[in-house]
Amino acid sequence: MNRIFLDVHALQTVPPSNLNRDDTGAPKTAIYGGVPRARVSSQAWKRAIRTYFADEHLLDPAELGVRTKKIVELLADRIQAAGPDGPARETALQLADETVKAAGLKTEIPKRKADQAKDGGPAPAPEAKYLVFLSSRQLDGLARLALDSAADTTGFWKEKKNKDLARQIADSRHSVDIALFGRMVADAADINVDAAVQVAHAIGVHRVENESDYFTAVDDENTDAETGAGMIGTVEFNSATLYRYAALGVHQLAANLGQGLRDDEPRTEPVRRAVEAFVHGFVASLPTGKINTFGHHTLPDAVIVKLRTTRPVSFVAAFEDPIRGDQGGHVREACDRLAAYAPDIETTYGDQASTLTWVLRVGPNTQKIADLGTESESLRDLVTAVGQAVTEHLDQPA
Repeated sequence: MNRIFLDVHALQTVPPSNLNRDDTGAPKTAIYGGVPRARVSSQAWKRAIRTYFADEHLLDPAELGVRTKKIVELLADRIQAAGPDGPARETALQLADETVKAAGLKTEIPKRKADQAKDGGPAPAPEAKYLVFLSSRQLDGLARLALDSAADTTGFWKEKKNKDLARQIADSRHSVDIALFGRMVADAADINVDAAVQVAHAIGVHRVENESDYFTAVDDENTDAETGAGMIGTVEFNSATLYRYAALGVHQLAANLGQGLRDDEPRTEPVRRAVEAFVHGFVASLPTGKINTFGHHTLPDAVIVKLRTTRPVSFVAAFEDPIRGDQGGHVREACDRLAAYAPDIETTYGDQASTLTWVLRVGPNTQKIADLGTESESLRDLVTAVGQAVTEHLDQPA
């Protein structure tokens, strides 16, 4: 299959907020172009995209996975739900633990829970030693295999072919989110999945200084004679116009999904659904750190999507020289920078004949980027156009 890359660029302004905290509770920052910039880590925004898939029903639940240490309990639920005569909970947990271990994953009873059990608490279930990312279909397959092991009294897991089958189930029919964001299991490297998506840390296009909000809270039951606050504290924040970028290897996504999640559809269909869900989720999702405190609900002012067959290209260098914002804002100059920089780098390094570009924008401040590509009237139109173009590229002979 030919290499196909999808670049997604966005400019998004967020008001006073703390989307992604560091270990001190302050908004994350980075030095770029010699000055401090606001930063939101790729991990934070990838998490927001994954939850957006489910929250907004962009994909069927069967096409999504779950990342958890509580894999034994999750699998036990599937085992018990497999039929009306499902095993008792204790038996289901034992079957699940054996099956998880057969797939090459290590489990243990957390010390804290084991100590609680000694004090009269319920017997705890084993947990994986690390977060495990499995698709809904992989969990279903492992549950069926666990039930097969229960029906075999000859030492089911002593046979290598059965352990191999457990690993095969854990490494096939990946969910869309596993295919996009990958999976790493140190103890079972053979079931690792290379991510099809690379998400950059979002950074501000201008200099930023973190600020601190001093707050007090009043005790509702205080009398007039009881003055003072019930509590005081501080929370740090900043505000910024962020440049966001992600690169999706469509060819890698297709390889990760294999023949797809359904047997009755062409191989391009699950890839199209995954691409459309990712573009939609990347544009519309938002990390929720301190969102009850700041209510930072914004959407991008400008989005540029490029489909290319060369290699991914970020436009972040357009902002290496920080925008000054002398006129009281940053979006207009940021769009002007992109409108000038993108054609230059495409002319110098790109293959313009094979590159498709779409633009989604809001308001007069973004006018300069309108000529960079085909303008979409809505996010829905953009997502549909990109999905159709990806399908057409996949159908072309290698």
